[in-house]
Amino acid sequence: MMPTKLLWMDLEFTDFDYPNCLVLEVSVEVTDFNFVTIANYEARIKNNPETLAKRLKFNTFWEEFTENRDDFVKNNDKGKTVKEVENELIAFVEEHFGSEPAILAGNSIHSDRQVIKARWPVLDLKLHYRMLDVTTLKILMQGKYGVEYDKKNTHRAYDDIQASIAELQFYLDWFSKEQ
Repeated sequence: MMPTKLLWMDLEFTDFDYPNCLVLEVSVEVTDFNFVTIANYEARIKNNPETLAKRLKFNTFWEEFTENRDDFVKNNDKGKTVKEVENELIAFVEEHFGSEPAILAGNSIHSDRQVIKARWPVLDLKLHYRMLDVTTLKILMQGKYGVEYDKKNTHRAYDDIQASIAELQFYLDWFSKEQ
């Protein structure tokens, strides 16, 4: 079956220790292949406050994003449980993809997929094994053509999805102009 839609996803998580990292927030957007939004979903995940503080404190990656880190800690109690979010994501995928393969899309989506496998194994089973990773094009465009896209890294899930879609569109536009 040919896919007609993409499942753009971005997770913000505490660190790259995939089996043990904590998911902080998730954003998902379904688009067609013209990148027109069909549906979206966002959630913040509630974590044990002490564990969350420890994981964020020892991850130097988050030092650059102090404001985000502080926001995740301060608003942690406003989130949903990991299981609630997984159930909502499964229902979302089933509603918008049915029997069509849900192709995961995004930047460095392999990392997000590792977290999905570790934290949301039932959701992982709903996703196609193929993924559309915009980072693949980034590497090709930089290395072969010297073309760079100025992407802002906010490390907020919704913003990162929008940036990934814009980056892929930038590369596709570049190719269409070069032909």
